[in-house]
Amino acid sequence: MPRPRKQRRLQFKPNVHYFKPRGIPLRELKEVVLEKDELEALKLHDVDGLDQIKAAEQMEISQPTFARTLDRTYKKLADGIINSKAIKIKE
Repeated sequence: MPRPRKQRRLQFKPNVHYFKPRGIPLRELKEVVLEKDELEALKLHDVDGLDQIKAAEQMEISQPTFARTLDRTYKKLADGIINSKAIKIKE
């Protein structure tokens, strides 16, 4: 049985919930869903410029967990951009 998932400390609340390719109705697009912790990891690392250790401390998770979260986020964003999918930010 896997360990219970540790609660993440999330501070960022986005103003939008979707990004999509221009000119294609949302109902016609497949979507990629970004979880709240994935968006927080992206912000801390790429926008705030924190290294993985400091960002992981802010989220109150381990650095390896932070690295896996960030890797998952990059893959989802790449899939959304390359394959013209809507990117949904989970509320």
